[in-house]
Amino acid sequence: QVHLVESGGALVQPGGSLSLSCAASGFSFKTYTMSWYRQAPGKERELVASIAAVVPGQIRYANSVKGRFTISRNNARNTVYLQMSSLNPEDTAVYYCSVVIPPERYWGQGTQVTVFS
Repeated sequence: QVHLVESGGALVQPGGSLSLSCAASGFSFKTYTMSWYRQAPGKERELVASIAAVVPGQIRYANSVKGRFTISRNNARNTVYLQMSSLNPEDTAVYYCSVVIPPERYWGQGTQVTVFS
């Protein structure tokens, strides 16, 4: 059974930093691309970053987070990370870890990130 558990969400001031983690289980973690998505109130869920299975593999970022966020993975620990810096109020959202294992996409429960002054 695929299980994704995010952690690390918090309240943070603008300009601050935060690190999210996603612990995965129930599948061969090192085989699959892992992604972070986010969903702000009243908005659609959007891709934040993804990292391919093989490190250093293909990494993609949303334009809105390029240069501020860094995705990484530790295949030995079955964990994917999202290091966020220079946070601004527009980054406020629930952040989700996700994996596609055909034919399904799996989601974690999400972790709340709130940027406020």
